Amino acid sequence: MLEKKKYPIAEIYVPTKRKKTLEPAKVEALAESIIDIGQTTPIRLRQGKGRYVLIEGLHRLEALRALGEESVEAYLVHSRLH
Repeated sequence: MLEKKKYPIAEIYVPTKRKKTLEPAKVEALAESIIDIGQTTPIRLRQGKGRYVLIEGLHRLEALRALGEESVEAYLVHSRLH
């Protein structure tokens, strides 16, 4: 079972391909929601070389970053070996 933990935002790498899907209006709406009720859904990360790599939750991550947060609640998932 996945364990929800806090991870430093500064140590999370967002792949370039994923960054292209960012919608600023969605980030703003999520930031307002986070101010009101907090982060309700953890993002998903995988372990990379010396950092974490974002798998899911770009807009939540960017909303927290915009709010000046230093950490994010996330699940660390294991990548599949091919």
